[in-house]
Amino acid sequence: MLLLGKSRSERLAVAIGAVFLLWAVLWQQSAFGGEPSVKPVEPGVAAKVDDQIITLEELEKVLAPQLAKLQEQRFQLMETKLEELIEERLLALEAKRRGITVEDLLKAEVTSKAPEVSDAEVATFMTQNRARLQGDDAELRPKVRDYLRNQKAQAGRHAYLASLQQRAKVEWFLEEPDPIRVPVSAEGAFAQGPKDAPVTIVEFSDFQCPFCSRVVGTLKEVVRLYPKQVRLAYRDFPIAGLHPKAAKAAEAARCAGEQGKFWEYHDRLFESQAQATPADFKRFAEQLKLNDKSFAACLDGGKHAAAVQADVEEGTRLGITGTPTFFINGRLVVGALPLEMFQKIIDRELRRQPK
Repeated sequence: MLLLGKSRSERLAVAIGAVFLLWAVLWQQSAFGGEPSVKPVEPGVAAKVDDQIITLEELEKVLAPQLAKLQEQRFQLMETKLEELIEERLLALEAKRRGITVEDLLKAEVTSKAPEVSDAEVATFMTQNRARLQGDDAELRPKVRDYLRNQKAQAGRHAYLASLQQRAKVEWFLEEPDPIRVPVSAEGAFAQGPKDAPVTIVEFSDFQCPFCSRVVGTLKEVVRLYPKQVRLAYRDFPIAGLHPKAAKAAEAARCAGEQGKFWEYHDRLFESQAQATPADFKRFAEQLKLNDKSFAACLDGGKHAAAVQADVEEGTRLGITGTPTFFINGRLVVGALPLEMFQKIIDRELRRQPK
């Protein structure tokens, strides 16, 4: 459209006419099969199939175990990175105060003060880790010495940073989000601790799993440290593909539980994981002075096979893929974690309790 040579009023009239023409075209497209108008999405709706609605709440409930893992991983990443950034800032501030570079600061306070690695330390490390080390001793010694030297330097760095934190004003404002909780029942499970404990730990475990065996002592310490605050419930999740005898071991523990000796038998199974035949299970019952005939009838008759399988099905529904897996007040925790991690989570749960 050429508007040159026309007056200002004429150009304005032409422009207004063009706008009305464009509006008319768009209205006709909408009224006679043009682009469809977008309907507003109802709050909380993820999808609709005909008249059937799938809500976001429904979707999140189905994915709760996976979402809980992702949320935990996200927070751990943020917590770790924040600690690194704080350390970097502390080093930079101290270097600036001294008028030197961070590299020179670390050389002066960490590298130069790292103790030497003795021949005895190298020899001790090689003896203790012989099964994992490959190569002859002449090749290994300098590598082991470098490794131990780095370990000592890292320990010195951590100690120095701790001293800087004590002198500086460091405040953390990163808060852990309220965890996604998965409703898990402890009803019918063998348990230790008061029923009204503010923290319930539901463990899904496998009597033939080596990682499950490692955490037994840790859980005993948890129960000892929190006698009134924690209830520990045991549920079965034998992984048949890896441990074909684990399901029968779980049945045997339940048979022992009928005679009031579940936890004693539980400990015996984890102490003797290599011994997992029906004969071994009956021998353990004899050692614990159980009624032999009742125990044998229970085990040989598969009395608790269905109950063990029900636990497996429940664990599968909850998204469990490995053992040990814990639900601490519904909060998903996976693996043979150290005592400090259990304490950290339990203490957080206790702080959340109403005063």
